[in-house]
Amino acid sequence: MIFRLVIFGVLVVGLIAVSIFGVSILEQPKPAPVATAAAPPPTEQILVAADPLAAGSLLQPTDITGGPVASTAVPVGATPDTPENRSALVGSMVRTSLGAGTPILDNEVIHPGDHGFLAAVLAPGMRAVTVAVDNVTGANGLIWPGDNVDVLLTQSISDAPEDKSIAAEVVLSDVRVIATGAELIKNAAAGPGGGPPAQTVTLEVTPDEASRCLVATNLGRLSLIVHSAQTLAGGGPEINVTPQPVWAGDVSPALTNDRPVPPVVSTVKVFQGSPSETDYSF
Repeated sequence: MIFRLVIFGVLVVGLIAVSIFGVSILEQPKPAPVATAAAPPPTEQILVAADPLAAGSLLQPTDITGGPVASTAVPVGATPDTPENRSALVGSMVRTSLGAGTPILDNEVIHPGDHGFLAAVLAPGMRAVTVAVDNVTGANGLIWPGDNVDVLLTQSISDAPEDKSIAAEVVLSDVRVIATGAELIKNAAAGPGGGPPAQTVTLEVTPDEASRCLVATNLGRLSLIVHSAQTLAGGGPEINVTPQPVWAGDVSPALTNDRPVPPVVSTVKVFQGSPSETDYSF
C-alpha cells in the first residue's frame, strides 16, 4: 500500500513539474518578425533640362537629358524620354528659366512651326530671314538653333581675269540661327524631281542684314561658318575685322599668269656664195 502511495506521489510531482515547464515556455516572448525591405516605387524616365537654361534659350541636343520620376508623381505635360521626343524638342524655345534637372513641360516650350514661334524668338527690332542651304554647307545636323554663324557668299564673276573668276566673301557676321529644316515653312515646295524640300536655315538679323542676305541669295551660293561656343559663353570678345574677299587666284597659284614662258628658238640659214649653207640658232 505504501509503495503505491509513493508511486502515486512521484507521478503527481512529475505532472506538476511538466505543467510548470510548459507554462514557462508559453510565457516566453515570441521573436519579432523579420522586417522585409519595401519594394521601391515604380519610376518613369522623362525629359529634363541637362543644365540651367535661361528664358528664351533655343534647345540644343546637349540641353536635353532624361530623369527618373515616380510613376505616381509625373507632372502634367511631361514628355517621356525617347529618341523621337528628344529630336522633336531640339530647336524649341523655353518660355521660362529652367534649373538643371527640371522637367521640360509642354506648356513651357514653343516648337518651330508653332503659331507665334518667330515673334517669340526674335529680339526687339530684329528680323527673321530664311535661306536655302544644302547638306554640305551646314543643314545636315551640323548647325543647331542657337548657334552663331557667319554667312559666306561664293560667286563666279564672268568678266574677271582668269585668276579671279571665282570669289568668296563674308556677307553677314555673327548672326544667330533660330531655326533649321524645311518644317518651319508650312507646305514647303518639293525639291527637283519631286524629292524632299530644300533644307533651310532661318537667321536672326537686323533689317539691313536682311537686305544684304536677300541680295546675296541671288548672286551665288551661301555657306554657313559656325562660331566657337567658348566665345559665345564669354571667353573674350572677337576681333571685328572686316574680311577681304578671297579670289580663286589667292587660293590656287596655278590660276595666276606667272607661268614660265618657253624660249622661242629662231633659225636663220646663211648662204656664203656656195651650195653649202650654215644654220644659226638663237
